[in-house]
Amino acid sequence: MEENYHQDSDRFGKLQVYLREFVYGGIDGAVTTFAVVAGGFGANLDSGILIILGFANLLADGFSMSVGAFLSAKSEKENFKKHQNIEYWEVENLPELEREEIAVIYRRKGFKGSLLDKVVDHICSDKDLWVAEMMKDELFMMEDSKSPFKIGLATLISFILVGFIPLLIYLWDFFFPTDLNIFFWTSILTGIAFMLVGWLKGIVNQTSALQSISETVALGVLAAVVAYYVGDILENFFITA
Repeated sequence: MEENYHQDSDRFGKLQVYLREFVYGGIDGAVTTFAVVAGGFGANLDSGILIILGFANLLADGFSMSVGAFLSAKSEKENFKKHQNIEYWEVENLPELEREEIAVIYRRKGFKGSLLDKVVDHICSDKDLWVAEMMKDELFMMEDSKSPFKIGLATLISFILVGFIPLLIYLWDFFFPTDLNIFFWTSILTGIAFMLVGWLKGIVNQTSALQSISETVALGVLAAVVAYYVGDILENFFITA
């Protein structure tokens, strides 16, 4: 039962990691796409042009962000592996020096006398354990079990899924014209998306749901307001001037 508990706990921990990538990818997708929509609305752009700009932003930025997340995670793994190989070399070629470093680490933790000697002997009897201790307590580096590919994929999927929401009403109206206030209903739908993603962010960061939702919605509103007025100013300057 205890083994099953640890397995379930490990799976939940990994799920939380990918959920974090999903949340922040979704926030970026919604903010950037809604900013494009708001900017286009402020510039009085035709719905067709706005849809083109929105999708271009959605796909290009989504791909760029996912590649960035993938490369960042891959770089962290490679950096850990590089330092791990260095530690293996030092353990094999400078064992006395590395043994003394283990003794210093555990002496700082309060071990002394025969107990310290036993702990050091035990750690240094297993090369893998020895290197793991040096990585953790000397270099303060922990091996990351996350898959860089899955991190990039989670980021891409969330960016596109959540980022598509600000375009949904515009796309519907393009194929099935209505008398609705498109930007108003787009804002409502995007606001709901921000609240949902903010709620998920609170779960990931283990913070207040209300605080997390408020921060996410405020970020989206701020981005939209800035984009709207930039679009309006540029439209007045370049088109109506």
